[in-house]
Amino acid sequence: VQLQASGGGLVQAGGSLRLSCAASGRSLSYYSMGWFRQTPGKEREFVARITWSGSSTYYGDSVKGRFTVSRNNARNTVYLQMNSLKPEDTAVYYCAARKREVLSGDYDFWGQGTLVTVSS
Repeated sequence: VQLQASGGGLVQAGGSLRLSCAASGRSLSYYSMGWFRQTPGKEREFVARITWSGSSTYYGDSVKGRFTVSRNNARNTVYLQMNSLKPEDTAVYYCAARKREVLSGDYDFWGQGTLVTVSS
């Protein structure tokens, strides 16, 4: 499956953005999906995960209560709604897919990343 992340940009602190991750090549219903972010010199950070059906979601501590992950399998797209953005949310955001029968571990496919910049 190929993943294409989009929706990044420049936003002021307190603002919102919605990232999208569009898939091609195979139905996303075969995969659980994750969002990660990374800034230069730092480890990649887990942001959110959603199961293949959308029935369960998980979030990193730093984004809980502000970010919401969702998916539309009919549109082969996963979303990350980001509210109350902070300057420390500035990063390149990546979406990733993992086979739905695999409950933990590495992700199999990664998108190219989209840059989110939050100004203070």
